[in-house]
Amino acid sequence: MDHNMPPDPTVFTHVRVVIGMVVSLSLARVLSGIAIFIQHPGKTKVYPVHLAWAGFLILYLLHFWWWEFRLQVLTPIDFGVYLFVVSYCCLFFMLAVLLFPTTLDDYKDYEDYFFSRRKWFFGVFTMVFAVDLLDTALKGIDYFESFGYEYPIRNVTFITLCLIAAWTANRRFHAVFVTAAIAYQLSWIFRAFDLID
Repeated sequence: MDHNMPPDPTVFTHVRVVIGMVVSLSLARVLSGIAIFIQHPGKTKVYPVHLAWAGFLILYLLHFWWWEFRLQVLTPIDFGVYLFVVSYCCLFFMLAVLLFPTTLDDYKDYEDYFFSRRKWFFGVFTMVFAVDLLDTALKGIDYFESFGYEYPIRNVTFITLCLIAAWTANRRFHAVFVTAAIAYQLSWIFRAFDLID
């Protein structure tokens, strides 16, 4: 195979379709989980922090799909890159499943479930922010550096806070963390990713 040839645009389209399938499954899982509260309003008690993390994950998934358009600048997209990006997407599906289990039979409610599984949830989220650094680096050093110091500081801060969240069951910390995470993520998206160029 000649690696000096320009990349075939159909390869990128093929890769985006596979990524889109995994992202779609993740979104479907979260949206189906949220719909349960509407379908059966009195059956399961809503825990606002849990629901806020579901909202954060939806935002992150939509943002991921938006910025992954930049993957096309890679020349060429080899199987290693493809496997890496698909594995990255699988972390989102794990988060979706951890937020909304098949059944709550072993738990009192979503608050009880969320705190009993917080180490898994925030452990996977820690991996997401670490892998995100690698994903951005794959798009080129110039692209990585275009975000300045804020980007690596953002990810290291999220990793640190996720590790604390995995360790502590302090309700106030979790409420403040998810509120700040959503506010910051919205700010980050509109400042750094509002337009695809």
